[in-house]
Amino acid sequence: MTVTYRGEVFAGYNKPKRTPKHATKSHVVLAKEGDTVKMIRFGEQGASTAGKPKEGESDKMKAKRKSFKARHGKNIKKGKMSAAYWADKVKW
Repeated sequence: MTVTYRGEVFAGYNKPKRTPKHATKSHVVLAKEGDTVKMIRFGEQGASTAGKPKEGESDKMKAKRKSFKARHGKNIKKGKMSAAYWADKVKW
């Protein structure tokens, strides 16, 4: 099921995709919660984030992930309609 929203094609609701040609944001998602639909751009273009936890991960990356989650924890808890939620889920 593909969804077109404001000229952008999405694989479906709540399915993030990369946006390599966007000037500032690295990902976009068409978030849907109940009847509310919202296009959310998130993630800094070209930023080296920690990614998913890996075995043998450096202490520096562990600290980076922990800092992000502490700094944005309040916004992550807002749920699917916040950019912080998607950044945490996809990039951290």
